[in-house]
Amino acid sequence: MLDPSHPLIELLKKDKRYKFDAYLFVFEALNYAQSVLGMGNEVSCSEPSDEAPTEQHVTGQELCEAIRRYASKQYGFLAQDVLASWGIHRTGDFGEIVFNLIKIGEMRKTENDQRKDFEDVYEFETAFRKEFKITSAQES
Repeated sequence: MLDPSHPLIELLKKDKRYKFDAYLFVFEALNYAQSVLGMGNEVSCSEPSDEAPTEQHVTGQELCEAIRRYASKQYGFLAQDVLASWGIHRTGDFGEIVFNLIKIGEMRKTENDQRKDFEDVYEFETAFRKEFKITSAQES
């Protein structure tokens, strides 16, 4: 559980569009994009940091694709319903979540990152229902 003084708690009080689970899921999907799918390039972030000057950066479009794949893997045919229960109905919602996290210092961006990078990357009904394929555990 998060400390009540954590910035995410304050964010959830101010912006009630998305559930706590939506934010956790975006973090998990980012990790999946980088560690499992090998997405991202080394870049310097425009946000100041005490850490190393470069980090593995995933673009908005790449993150949307990773989220699609991760959601399908985790929730199968119910992925669209699970995301909707958290307030997520379109890829632009992922951008809103990411930029909320940037605003509170939980994620960083490059000078080229914009909310519009997340807009209309795919349509949920097509991505999570029409293109859904059942695979065995060995295939996923």
